[in-house]
Amino acid sequence: MAREKRSQELKIAVPSLFRCPISMDVMKSPVSLCTGVTYDRTSIETWLALGHNTCPATMQTLPSTHTTPNLTLRRLINLWISQAQVLEAPPSSPTSAISKQQVAELIEGELNPVSLDKIIGFIKASEDNLKFVAQSCDAISRLVEVFGKADEIRVSELIVEIFYLMARENVVGERLNELILKSTTDCLSSFAFVLRKGSSRSKVKCAEVLEIMALNPKSQLTIAGKPDLMRELCNLLTVTSAAEASFSALSAMSNSRQVKMELIRFGLVARIGEILSSSAARAVNDKALGMLAMIATCTEGRVVIAADEKCVVGIVEKLMKCSGEATENGIRVLWSVCCLGRDTLAQGRVVKVNGLTKVLLVMQSDCSENTKQMCGELVKVLRAKNVKSNLGPYETRTTHITPY
Repeated sequence: MAREKRSQELKIAVPSLFRCPISMDVMKSPVSLCTGVTYDRTSIETWLALGHNTCPATMQTLPSTHTTPNLTLRRLINLWISQAQVLEAPPSSPTSAISKQQVAELIEGELNPVSLDKIIGFIKASEDNLKFVAQSCDAISRLVEVFGKADEIRVSELIVEIFYLMARENVVGERLNELILKSTTDCLSSFAFVLRKGSSRSKVKCAEVLEIMALNPKSQLTIAGKPDLMRELCNLLTVTSAAEASFSALSAMSNSRQVKMELIRFGLVARIGEILSSSAARAVNDKALGMLAMIATCTEGRVVIAADEKCVVGIVEKLMKCSGEATENGIRVLWSVCCLGRDTLAQGRVVKVNGLTKVLLVMQSDCSENTKQMCGELVKVLRAKNVKSNLGPYETRTTHITPY
């Protein structure tokens, strides 16, 4: 009875900051919108997938649906949960926590699923524990060495989770990045191994670690030389729960023309066409359009996009149905293909699905001046392609669309 009372007190004592404004449950994966409000990832992704374009708490229109992990809040929640679990445990039950000395011994010994699980539990228990492992060069070096040689998928998955926990710390992330790049073992192939054979959860964490690594220019050059890694990230786009993480990683890697060419070769454009024509979550569509905007900056990319009917049609259909940033990316892709590339086949496909009207609607919306200019050029090209349309004589300088 006393324990039940104590449990109820703990539930009442949950800090309001730890609760998701949508579900009112303690957040498992807190992420922040551009409005500064933090939600649980599952709840806000569900909200956006229903077609909403506002922040649920403030009702502000979202210029972007991009979410940023709230790492500080996540650590505070994990710390609070671990303390709550200790308080809820019967007084007679022995603690399962391990000491720093024991963790050091585990890292120096044989790293297997059992020992790695214990290390992860230790790291998650407190921020101090995280720093203890993360600030040990010997510990990180040992984990990198084992990761590069591991042939057991569970071992690789657990080490990726440790990398994920440590990589969010800026200084530690840089050191981890450096050790992975300098490792005599092939760590990048090990990441590809997890992306290919791991669970969906492990694949997401793997993609997020790679995204952090790719923020370093040196890493981008190294990753560019690992086509198998990019191929697996492209394949990951077919996994619904991992598509957003995969797009984020690919976007971080795609600054060089070499990488863009590899992604085109691996069929990225066709995969994006399938995503845009399906009922994917709004956040995934936003990232898909952002990825296409990057691919469309090279000639080869524009040619492949223009040749993919699902891709072109999907872009038109998503205009004004996604975030403002994604809509502008969609216009940028259409302009690149229809105006810069002057692809007549793509122009015809855009006109066929009422793309001219959509472009006019975007042009009259609250978009950037650069986007308005691209819309104006698109209207001229598409109007010429669709001479029979009632919109043929329509002036692109108007500020509204007259109903017919």
